[in-house]
Amino acid sequence: MKKPHTRTRAKAPAKKTEKVPIAILISGRGSNMRALIEACAHPDYPAEIVLVLSNRPDAPGLEVAEEAGLKTLVIDHKPFGKDREAHEREIDAALQASGAMLVVLAGYMRVLTPWLVKAWEDRMLNIHPSLLPAFPGLHTHEAAIKAGVKEHGCTVHLVTSGVDEGPILGQASVPVLENDTPETLAARVLEQEHLLYPDVLEMICRTVG
Repeated sequence: MKKPHTRTRAKAPAKKTEKVPIAILISGRGSNMRALIEACAHPDYPAEIVLVLSNRPDAPGLEVAEEAGLKTLVIDHKPFGKDREAHEREIDAALQASGAMLVVLAGYMRVLTPWLVKAWEDRMLNIHPSLLPAFPGLHTHEAAIKAGVKEHGCTVHLVTSGVDEGPILGQASVPVLENDTPETLAARVLEQEHLLYPDVLEMICRTVG
């Protein structure tokens, strides 16, 4: 019998009615962003998306955000060359101007500098496709299959200067099946990402105040 999917996270405190302004950073299609957009559309969900920002002008997720009526902005990293901090200072200015209280990374494919991480310390979330601390970095599904683990999944964590090393806020797991490929495993993990990220964001927003 297949092991049922599980999701674990801290219990949310009592609900508040106000919505916390959040900004979402993307680089690609924004599938996790779409799940967050759907969650935020509910009147009793405690977050409101005030900005979707991409470092890539061709990111398909920008169109998704625009169709949802959200404010979008592109700050292309290419004109900044190797000066990552200069690029991030522009991003930070936009985030500050938006009034966001939390920053949510949803497929933002840039390693952040310590400067931006410090600027948003304890206020920036990321989702990673593994059960951290196992398999940080890239190619997590391939690594999980190669390692022969029986359980894989995803993790929402606070962003720190160490890659995928921040405090864990929530995790969701799926069994690794004998005939899994990286693609089939990734698809099942992604389904859990779309459930976990809104849950954890809700938990965090209900503690902000």
